[in-house]
Amino acid sequence: MSRDELSKVSKKLDLELIVFIGRTYREYLAMFDLQESELQGRVILDCPAGACSFTAEGSGRGFNITAADIAYQYGPDELEAKGKRDLLHAEERLRQSRGQYNWDYYGTIERHNQMREEALQFNIEHRRRYPDRYIFAAFPALPLADQSFDLTLSAHFLFMYADRLSEPFHEESLLELLRITREEIRIFPLIDLSSQRYKAMDRMLMLAASRGWAAEEKNTSYRFQHGADTYIKLTKQK
Repeated sequence: MSRDELSKVSKKLDLELIVFIGRTYREYLAMFDLQESELQGRVILDCPAGACSFTAEGSGRGFNITAADIAYQYGPDELEAKGKRDLLHAEERLRQSRGQYNWDYYGTIERHNQMREEALQFNIEHRRRYPDRYIFAAFPALPLADQSFDLTLSAHFLFMYADRLSEPFHEESLLELLRITREEIRIFPLIDLSSQRYKAMDRMLMLAASRGWAAEEKNTSYRFQHGADTYIKLTKQK
């Protein structure tokens, strides 16, 4: 899909249909079981990145990270306002359903909210200063060149919305990640919003294997949504 075609698609996106909330750099390291040594010297993509601050904080540590998301068709001011509204709504819902989550990582709702606010502010401020690090991109067709990145991280999108995104959509999106990545892909979590494992996971892994990628399901130290305690690590076979 060309950039012109993406622009036409983008006009159809209603900002109110997305939730602009993100995770911090520290949360990413935990979710994906990452050591900073694994980031050194690599070209990294966070997709979809949303309001996450992995790119902002990681860039500040000297790592080469780019963020991509469908929301980036909007400017920082619009997304900052949307993010703040979403944080208020999310806090209200979280207080109503507190028992549905594991609080070992965050401890309290207040700490959870603080990290969400930090992620949003880091994201917005960094995008204002370095807009070239934030690319408008929409699955399942990403406007990125073949094998552009050594490591691609993808959190809280694929597999999670199985009730509204079809299996063909997931297949096409996974193939795009394989196309744009040279070495390694990590995807978290492996469950949907009802905490059920994605039903077509085995078929997705077989698809990756057919393209020359080895798959490992690995544990993560990050705990919040029940059942979201593993991620998939895909490694390109040489």
